[in-house]
Amino acid sequence: MAAACHRAHRDPASVTLVAVSKGQPPEVVRAAADLGLSLFGENKVQEAKAKIPLCPGRLRWHLIGHLQTNKARDAVHFFEMIHSVDSLRLAEEIQRQADKAAKQVSVLLEVNVAGEASKFGYRPDALLDELSALNALPRLEIHGLMTMAPWSPDPEKARPHFRRLRELKQECEQRLGAPLAHLSMGMTGDFEVAIEEGATLVRIGTALFGERPRHTPLGPSAA
Repeated sequence: MAAACHRAHRDPASVTLVAVSKGQPPEVVRAAADLGLSLFGENKVQEAKAKIPLCPGRLRWHLIGHLQTNKARDAVHFFEMIHSVDSLRLAEEIQRQADKAAKQVSVLLEVNVAGEASKFGYRPDALLDELSALNALPRLEIHGLMTMAPWSPDPEKARPHFRRLRELKQECEQRLGAPLAHLSMGMTGDFEVAIEEGATLVRIGTALFGERPRHTPLGPSAA
């Protein structure tokens, strides 16, 4: 991460590591926390709901996976930021649950920059169409955008997608008349390219924890 920041003439402090702990048991999270990691990302609300109470209370948690509307209440309760808001319907449900909890919720808007049918996220034009309505929800604080680049063994193939997300963030900032702090992009295979293109949050699991176990230790119902 520091090397990528150096190449891009960026302050290393401008990029935050989100340790992706999907499928990892609480004892692994505790070991990672003992080594200095403090921000963890979970993909599934049910797994996080079982895991977070068993981990040190000082840790911070982001939801980085797809969120169904029926899990919005728990997401509002357990996570300080939701990276995966991909529709106005979901945003409105988060707004309802946040209102009940009297909380402000930090969110990122997920964009399917590459247009992959298998991935969630706004189309760029649809995001711009709904941006005003999203910004009008008083309990949601929009902090930026998130994307997943198509998988490739060549990290450079991700660069156009990361660059497009950065350009889209600039378009959103112009429409909102306010800066957006975050670009959540880049994973184990391509995070250095993401940093070079402006990522502020990189989501890294495999490089930290190795390949995930086939079954979470929390049991099949938490998967």
